[in-house]
Amino acid sequence: MSIADWLKRRVDAAVERRLGRDIVHRCEALTTRRNEYGYDPFGFQPHSLRYPLLVTRWLYRHYFRCEAHGLEHIPPEGPCILVANHAGQLPFDAMVILTAVMLEAPHPRALRTMVERFVPTLPFVSYLFNRWGQITGTPENCLRLLQDGEAILVFPEGAAAIAKPFSQRYQLGEFGNGFLRMALEAGAPIVPVAVIGSEEQAPAINAAPLARLLQAPSFPVVPYPPFFPIVPLPVKYRLYFGEPLHFEGDADDEDEVLESQVRAVRNRIRSMIHLGLRERKHVFW
Repeated sequence: MSIADWLKRRVDAAVERRLGRDIVHRCEALTTRRNEYGYDPFGFQPHSLRYPLLVTRWLYRHYFRCEAHGLEHIPPEGPCILVANHAGQLPFDAMVILTAVMLEAPHPRALRTMVERFVPTLPFVSYLFNRWGQITGTPENCLRLLQDGEAILVFPEGAAAIAKPFSQRYQLGEFGNGFLRMALEAGAPIVPVAVIGSEEQAPAINAAPLARLLQAPSFPVVPYPPFFPIVPLPVKYRLYFGEPLHFEGDADDEDEVLESQVRAVRNRIRSMIHLGLRERKHVFW
């Protein structure tokens, strides 16, 4: 046995001890089409999820103290699209949703998020995101995963949602209709998700000139050190997963034909957000 193999086995054993057998079993139980080396066509390796879960589990349970409601609504298998509101400058909302489904859903699933096209240009990020199941958000990638029976997480407000001012928190922007076309094409149900807490995790202003210079959708600046929202405030997250919505129609219909169905999803998420805000007693507890 080489030193590298010995070291890897020691690290894997230490990770399993820290996570516990229940979470390790959940990672091993994930169903995805993979080759003899344990990878799927996009480079995802379920075994590798154990490493980020060491961090995300702590953030989920102790830092954000997340409450998740309605996880039983996520189909245990087959294609589905989770559609959520988006905010928070950095995608901690996506991290919390992915972790909730892995740790607490009756049937754990590895959600595949559609990341922005600029993300793969970041050093090391593209390699790790592929290994952990996240892919560039193109219609071709999304449809291919749905046809393989995977679960997708999308934020149809797009990058504009993370650049909106604090005064517009929990006000949904316009939804693109790409997610609905994919759902119709693949025959996949849509699970609406309302996220409470992400809007307050990093109240910031968008430094638009720096964003254009870096070719990023936004460059947020917060009023406290280190002035970039890499460390979010310890807000309390609340997630609400609604009952699956099923739609019928032609994926190639004109936008005007699909607008009513997109609006139905948006209105459902908005009503869930309002309910979550009414139930919330405080931002931090």
